[in-house]
Order: sequence, then structure tokens, then C-alpha cells
Amino acid sequence: MRKGKTQRNKEFLVIMYLFLGLFLAMMVYFVYFQVYKSEAFINSPYNSLQDLFSEHVVRGDILSADGEVLATTKVNDDGTEHRDYPYGRMFSHAVGYAVNGKAGLENQENFSMLRSHEFILTRVADDLAGGKSQGDNVVTTLDTQIQKIAYEALGNYDGAVIVMEPRTGKILAMVSKPDYDPNTVKTDWDSLTAEGSTALYNRATQGKYAPGSVFKIFTTLEFYRENPESYNTYQYDCNGAFTVDGQTIHCAGNKQHGEETLQTSFANSCNSSFASLSLSLDRSKFQNTCDSLLFNQNLPIAFESSKSSFSLTGKDSKAMVMETGIGQGKTLVSPLHMLLIVSAIDNDGVLMTPYLVDHIQNVSGVEVSANKPKEYAALMTEKEAQFLQEYMRSVVTDGTGGKLAGQSYEAAGKTGTAQVSDSTDQTNAWFVGYAAKEGYEDIAVAVIVENSGAGSTYAVPIAKKIFDVYFNR
Repeated sequence: MRKGKTQRNKEFLVIMYLFLGLFLAMMVYFVYFQVYKSEAFINSPYNSLQDLFSEHVVRGDILSADGEVLATTKVNDDGTEHRDYPYGRMFSHAVGYAVNGKAGLENQENFSMLRSHEFILTRVADDLAGGKSQGDNVVTTLDTQIQKIAYEALGNYDGAVIVMEPRTGKILAMVSKPDYDPNTVKTDWDSLTAEGSTALYNRATQGKYAPGSVFKIFTTLEFYRENPESYNTYQYDCNGAFTVDGQTIHCAGNKQHGEETLQTSFANSCNSSFASLSLSLDRSKFQNTCDSLLFNQNLPIAFESSKSSFSLTGKDSKAMVMETGIGQGKTLVSPLHMLLIVSAIDNDGVLMTPYLVDHIQNVSGVEVSANKPKEYAALMTEKEAQFLQEYMRSVVTDGTGGKLAGQSYEAAGKTGTAQVSDSTDQTNAWFVGYAAKEGYEDIAVAVIVENSGAGSTYAVPIAKKIFDVYFNR
């Protein structure tokens, strides 16, 4: 009898300790959630409960880095509110909208603008009077002047332009066309969401395009990695075309480049040369290189963005390998992705985490929180970055980016002309690169101009206008 009672006591103790352990674990997680996770959970753009804050707070403003109001709340005579966007279409995809759902910064920073850090006595007085407190303002990294020139330079073409400081990660401009007027989203909703409409789609961060010759940055890096001692001895005699197994790769306009080194092949964007050298690459290593350079993964930005895609296996034909090496085939990239790659190259291989929000401040201008430059990863070694810097510089001094030569700043980059599909002759124009000048932060840019023509003709001049304005102010 005594033995059975002792056994039951032991069982009760085990159960008691188990429940005590579970209770303590719950308390630890509760404290952890309150300290580290609660604000992130509330601030999730998918949390619909955020809008309850609007019953007590007037939504704060979105400001440019230079203090311009990009979005504000207007209170009507009858007490109703509406969002006003003074710059209309110019910042549409970056700033977004806040009716019929939300997009852009209006979505990402929703909670920040529905919180108020006004002086506490002011908030108490507002509550007692049945009024609302003024929400905090979001101060972005966006530069009004750079955004304006990028928007105007793209003109009537569909496409995208995105600009960043490589050494900080600050996004200075983000343009996507076709665009929309955020002031009239509610009344325009049916047409904006009609079948075939892509106006709400942010091409700068979500667009997925064949990269064309800007992809030769990746192909060149892989060749360098596989041939560290002999890449400088590479030679190819270009007669305007290269054929293997019945598949012919042509140089632009069937131009015959003659004797080419690896560097002149890159500077002249020689398709024949790159189709040839692509066949010598180790496909598995090429896949690993591209995966390490942000393909097939979420990009490191707190903003709506798409994954770029790259695939090359032993089952792919030689024709597919050649197409892949020159930036066609199955490969798709976003302008944001290409911007991050050239930013890392300029920054000696190190990618800084890109961001659009500099800080949050209350209505009186007192800073509540701030983002600081943060290293994301070293995408390549410093030596590899310097190698690509030299090659990208030669594109400007001796190749297809010649319109950027002889300026007050030093530019480097890569042009691209990507075929839209096998069934059409339409091409998208690309330019990705960066520029530097003493006394200024370097800036990097990615430009794509849809259904236009050669990158050197349509994309490079847009980059030049941005560089010209930025480095001469």
C-alpha cells in the first residue's frame, strides 16, 4: 500500500514539474515576444488590425530625404480624411497608395504612420477632447531631384530605373512605368485592375526580364574563377557569328569584332565570344556562382520584390548553354537584383542591405527610430570585384558605354540588349553600372527600357542624365 502511494506521488511530481516547465517556458516566450517580437508582429503589413489605430491617430506623412512631402493626410471640413500625393505619378510605385488595400511604403510603413509620439500631454488632451493625435512621419532615402530626372528620362517608355548608394544601401530613386496617379486610385480601380493592365506592378523591384548582355558580368566572373591564372590569355576571333550543333549566336548587327581578349569581348559585348567561352564552363560551378549572387532567393529588402531565376544543368543542350552565357535562355532578373550586383562590385565585393526609410520622426521632427547602413554579405572577394571594376570601366572607355566617357565623374557599367521572346524582334535596352567623383558618394543605377532597342542607345543616356544631375549639384 505504501509502495503504491509513493509511486503515485512520484507521478504527481512529474506531472507538476512538467506543467511548471511549460508555464515557465510560456512566461519566457511571453517576455521575449513583448521585448523583441510584438512590434514586428503588429507592424506586419498583413496585420489588418493596424487600421484600428486610425480611430485615434491621423496618419502621418511620407517625406523625401530632402524634406518634400510625398504623401500626407488631408482632413476635410466634415472630419473625414483622405490621402494626398503632391507629386502624383512620379513616386507612385515607391510611395504606393492607401485605399483599396495598400502598396509601397504606404503598406510597408503603415504601422509607423499610425503611431503617435507627440508630447504625451498633447495626446492626453486629444483623447479627452475626443480628437486624434498626429501620427509619426516616415522620412525616406528618396531624393526628389534624382527621382524627377529618372522619371522624366524614361519618358513614354515602359520600364524601370532604380538608383542606390553602394556604400550605404540607400535607395535614392525608384521609377516604374506604366504608372498610376495615387490620388485617383479609388476612382481608377477598375481600369487599374482590368485584365492586361500592369500599371500597379512595380517593375523596378518585381519585374522579371531576360538580362541580355548585362548577364555577362556573371559569365565573366565565372570564367575568371575557373581560370584564375589564364583568363588573361583568352583569345577569340569574332566573325560576327558562332555556330554549334545547328545553333547560331549572332553579334549585334552581325558585327565582326575580329581578335578579342576576354576584356575586349566584355567591353564590346561580343555575343560570339561569350557563346564560345560559355561552353567551357563547369555548369555546376556556374549554378553555384549565380546562386551565391542572389539568384533563386528572396532579395534582402523590406519591400515588395521578386526572385530572379537561373538554372543550368547537365541535361541542358549546348544551345541552351550558349543562350544562357549571353543572358538569354531561361534566366530572368529584376532591375533591383542587377542594381545590388553592381553596387557590390563598386563596394569591393560587399553588398550593403538596401533600404528606403532613413528614419521615423514625430510631428515635431524628433527622431523616433532610424535605419543605419548595414552590411548584408560579401558577394565576392575584393580581388574579384576589382577585376570586374576594371572590365566595367573598359565598357565606358573602349566599348558600348562610350556615351559616359569624358565626364566630370568616372563611370563604369555594362550595356545589354535583350530579346523579348523567340517569336519577336523586339528588344529591351539595359544599362547597369555606377559612377564616382571626389566629394560625392558613389551611386549605382539599373535601367531597363522596354521594347526600345540597343542598351547603348536607349538605356545609357538615361543613366547619363542621372549621373550628370547628381555629380553636378
